[in-house]
Amino acid sequence: MAAIPADSPAPGPPPPSAHQQPRRRRPCAFLSFSAARDRFLRSRFLSAGLRPFSVRLPSPAGTTTVVHLWAPPRPSRRPVLLLHGFGASATWQWAPYLRSLLAAGLDPIVPDLLFFGASSSTLPDRSETFQARTIKAAMDGMGVRRFAVVGVSYGGFVAYRMAAMYPEAVERVVLVSSGVCLEEQDLAAGLFPVADVGEAAELLVPRRPAEVRRLVKLTFVRPPPVMPSIFLKDYINVMGSDHIQEKTELLHTLISDRKLSDLPKIRQPTLIIWGEQDQVFPMELAHRLERHLGDNSRLVVVKNAGHAANIEKSKEVCKIIVDYFEESDSSSSNGGRRCSCSDCGCGKF
Repeated sequence: MAAIPADSPAPGPPPPSAHQQPRRRRPCAFLSFSAARDRFLRSRFLSAGLRPFSVRLPSPAGTTTVVHLWAPPRPSRRPVLLLHGFGASATWQWAPYLRSLLAAGLDPIVPDLLFFGASSSTLPDRSETFQARTIKAAMDGMGVRRFAVVGVSYGGFVAYRMAAMYPEAVERVVLVSSGVCLEEQDLAAGLFPVADVGEAAELLVPRRPAEVRRLVKLTFVRPPPVMPSIFLKDYINVMGSDHIQEKTELLHTLISDRKLSDLPKIRQPTLIIWGEQDQVFPMELAHRLERHLGDNSRLVVVKNAGHAANIEKSKEVCKIIVDYFEESDSSSSNGGRRCSCSDCGCGKF
C-alpha cells in the first residue's frame, strides 16, 4: 500500500512522495553468507509489520535524492525514528529492537541514511545538517510530523542536528555511543585510537579483511575469536562496497574543524547511553555531552560493553530505551514535571 503525505503544499516544489518499494535483488544467498543474513533480517522487519518505502525528495534540476526506509504502512501511534551508525544498512543494526518497541506501543521508522543501504543523493553536501534535513523531509513524506529520535554513533550526530533544527518536530532524543561533543583537536591529543581524520575514515570505512578485524576488536568488548577472511570479504562485497568515497567524505566533513563551541544546546529531554569500555568514543565524551546539555539530560552507562553496545548488549540497551519512553508517558500524565518524593518517589523524568 502506498503511503502519501497528508498535506499537499500549495504552489512551489512538489512535496516529497513515499511509495512502497519492492524488494531489492541480492546476490544468491546460497553463495553469500552476508546476502543470506541480509535476507533474513529483511524478513524480520516484514514479520514485525514494517514495509519498505522509497521516498524521492524534491531536488534541483539534474539531481536526485532518495531515502529508503522501513515503517508501518500507517504510523499512527508514537513514532520513533531510529538512525543507524556507520557499518551495514539499518536492518542489520535495528532488527533486535523492533518487537520490543512495537510491544511498548511505539512505531519504529527506520531509514537508511544517505549513502548507506538504498539511500543516495547526487548532491555534493556531506554535512550532518544535510542528512538531518533529508531525513526530516522523508518523515514529512510519510506524513509523520512529531516523533522521538534514537541515534547510534554517526546516527546520533544526525539525530542531535535534527533536534536542534526542528524542535517543533523532535519531542525526545536518545543518543547511543554518539560523540557529538568531539573536537578535531581531540584526535591529535590522543583521545581516540586514530590520530587524524584520514585514519578515522580508514577505520570506519574498511576495505580489507584486516581493517574489518581491527574495527570489530575496537568496537566489541568480546569480539569473535575467529573471523575468517572469506566471510569478511563477502561482507565487504555485499554490504560495504557501495559509496566508499561518499562515506569517507561524510567523515571528513563531520570531524574537520569541529569545535564544541559551535555545537548548539538542544532543549529536548535527552537520554545518553554509553558503553563503559567504548574505545571509539571514550567515556570522556559522554560526560562532556552530559555537561553540555545540563539538567535536561541523563547518562546511563552499560557495563561490559564497548562502542557497539547497541549490538553487543542489544537487549539491555533496548530495555533502557523502552523504559525511558515509558517514563516520558508518566511524566506527561504528571504535568511534565520531574517526579519527587512527594509525588511518586521515583526521582525520574
